[in-house]
Amino acid sequence: MNKRTRRACGAVLVAAGLIGVVSPTAVADAGASVQERQGRAGVGAALDELAGASGGGGVVLRVNDRRGEWVTSAGAAELGRSARPVPTGRFRAGSITKTFVATTVLQLVGEGRISLDAPISSYLPRYGLDRRITVRMLLQHTSGLFNYTGDVRADGTPDPGIPMWDQAYLDNLFRTYRAEELVTFALAKPARFEPGAKHAYSNTNYTLLGLLIENRTGTDYATQVESRILKPLRMNDTILPGTRTGIPGPHAHGYLTFQQNGKRKVVDITRINPSWAGAAGEIISTTADLDRFVSALLGGKLLKPRLLDEMRTWMPTGAPGASIGLGLFANEFAPGCTAYGHTGGTQSQTSYMYSTADGTRRVEFSVNHGVLDRADGDAIQRIAAATTALAAKALCG
Repeated sequence: MNKRTRRACGAVLVAAGLIGVVSPTAVADAGASVQERQGRAGVGAALDELAGASGGGGVVLRVNDRRGEWVTSAGAAELGRSARPVPTGRFRAGSITKTFVATTVLQLVGEGRISLDAPISSYLPRYGLDRRITVRMLLQHTSGLFNYTGDVRADGTPDPGIPMWDQAYLDNLFRTYRAEELVTFALAKPARFEPGAKHAYSNTNYTLLGLLIENRTGTDYATQVESRILKPLRMNDTILPGTRTGIPGPHAHGYLTFQQNGKRKVVDITRINPSWAGAAGEIISTTADLDRFVSALLGGKLLKPRLLDEMRTWMPTGAPGASIGLGLFANEFAPGCTAYGHTGGTQSQTSYMYSTADGTRRVEFSVNHGVLDRADGDAIQRIAAATTALAAKALCG
């Protein structure tokens, strides 16, 4: 992480209690023509629904379909203010980072510098990893390694990781984590299951892949992502921030809400040290850049055909209608309507990036959470349903 201090800068869903902020619907139509709203009535309604479920936050949205491209926003960029989010602004895209990392790893496979089915321990011997764990298993989340941001025990009870929520998270908001530190922490916990036995999402897998890229290239993973993907695609608004705390340019604010001593506490956590996420989820981007990336990836511009086929070799995740490849998910958003991409989340933001196989329908959006208490199960269900509904309407009509 420290190497990047010189550089510019499965979704986390929490729940809601709205305190005297502007109604999301009141500003939802700003910047969108009546004709656009009427032509995409279902998408517009789903957009307003998600803004309404965000606890006073907002949504930035980009849709590409047979009508062309539609870029808009709804809700509020900041609690207590009426201004909607700038539709072209930046946001923390969280685990969408993983698709960039997976693409870089597969490019290195194509160059003969990595073997998908080699033990990761052959490249990173210092960690004493189980020799049955392969590079492919890390990419597909079948390693069984403990998730350093928190996991679940065999009996279904939570097994905490590094501080990720509430006051403990705030106390570590600007702490710098090193990738080696996070891996060592995770490996001190028992494996969740035998390598290759099943799928279970773990940020530890992609932190290790970031270290693998560094091992095989001599530079950190961010340098490789920048030179192999961001620069060739001219993704000028996408940033791998390292330890930089801010989001440059226009952006919405995100908040952490929790109960402390019987009172609700709401804290603006737009500025954070994202080193805890690293190769597993630090990326900052825009809907335009993410659209450029997913179009190039699925259009065969970043990977050779056999490697793109490897990325799209699916296994079930255990969730209805969801399968995983190598850093890429396939989700059936409606009967007969499957799209490919990734979601991302931080404590204060949830993002989607998906495209149909032929690229004719694509959606990218990000919702900034307002006053949302994750202990409120009903609100969690509302925002989860609303995010899925917006993706489904955009992709499936």
